[in-house]
Amino acid sequence: MANKDQNVVNNAADDKMTEPLLRGEQNLADENGGSGKKTGSKDSLYMVYLSTLVAVSGSYSFGTGVGYSSPTQNAIREDLSLSLAEYSVFGSILTFGAMIGAITSGPIADFIGRKGAMRVSSFVCIAGWLAIYFSEGALSLDLGRLATGYGMGIFSYVVPVFTAEIAPKELRGALTSANQLLIVIGASTFFIIGTVATWRTLALVGVIPCAVLLLGLFLIPESPRWLAKIGKHEEFEAALQKLRGKDADISQEATEIQEYIETLERLPKARLLDLFQKRYLHSVTIGVGLMVIQQFGGINAIAFYAANIFQTAGLSPSTGTISYALLQFAATGLLLGCLLLAAAFFLKTYGLALESVPALTLAGVLVYIGSFSSGMGATPWVLMSEVPSFFMLQSTYWVSCSSPQWYLKQRGEPWRKFKQL
Repeated sequence: MANKDQNVVNNAADDKMTEPLLRGEQNLADENGGSGKKTGSKDSLYMVYLSTLVAVSGSYSFGTGVGYSSPTQNAIREDLSLSLAEYSVFGSILTFGAMIGAITSGPIADFIGRKGAMRVSSFVCIAGWLAIYFSEGALSLDLGRLATGYGMGIFSYVVPVFTAEIAPKELRGALTSANQLLIVIGASTFFIIGTVATWRTLALVGVIPCAVLLLGLFLIPESPRWLAKIGKHEEFEAALQKLRGKDADISQEATEIQEYIETLERLPKARLLDLFQKRYLHSVTIGVGLMVIQQFGGINAIAFYAANIFQTAGLSPSTGTISYALLQFAATGLLLGCLLLAAAFFLKTYGLALESVPALTLAGVLVYIGSFSSGMGATPWVLMSEVPSFFMLQSTYWVSCSSPQWYLKQRGEPWRKFKQL
């Protein structure tokens, strides 16, 4: 009798121990559509990280274009006997190319895909850098700069869009912000290399990230959302499975994407004028407004002509440029940086406390760049990549966000007037 009671107790204990495990397995299966498969883990998302790394090579190339003109100004003017006006055209024509690239980036990315758009941009940038390298006069120099600007304009749209489309929801913000990080790294690298390398060598270095991107595109899948949008369902599921891992259950995410695409297709065809409808006012104001504020902050006057600013203030261009590059990863005070710069050149103009002008100039530029890189530099790009999800006007969003920011870059070029102080 005692043995029988003991067996009952042991069986009950065994049941109690196994019940939670069985229930946990059942819950896991229920949460994943009854399949028992994982929806994706950090280990299975390596393709997402690799795809992002490849894509942001375009962002790095973007940064190299921004950082090229500042450290090479004196050398190019001396070697090619360019006037200040001719070099100012070289510096600012990049933004004309980028504006055109931004305008055409949407149709290109929709017609040949996100990877196709990045390929086109890479080839154009390579052609531009080689044109600069072989330049013997202002014309070929300007054409090369215009081509690299066009590629940058495409990159400015397609990289954050591609990254946002391949990333899981919980990683989308972090991965999209890598776009601005690599822009900063690219610009910083060129500021530093430009202090020791010739301008022709620096142009060849600009080819490297484009070549890396072209090779990397063979290793990563196309955007699943774009594939679903053009009706390639088998390729869509294969790409999504590759991004989430071979053991991941993609059924729920695939259904959500398909439903999104179907909803998008049922809507009337988007037109540019649709952006001005009242229901889109809030989203468009955020997307365009942040870009306007970003560009009117004056970042390009500093980025394109940093070395000359330091030289004009009586500071070593190499010291100032390297400090500029290193501080792009820190943060605080766009307003403070502007005030310090304004104070420095106010003092110089009126011959007051001239010994403090170099220090104030260096402090102003470093504070400004540090603040911009961590705040206004990154935030608009992250939000811009989410704008299409807000109001489903992906075909026109590039006009509202990408094109104005390059136009404003060009309009912010009158550094020549500032130099005359």
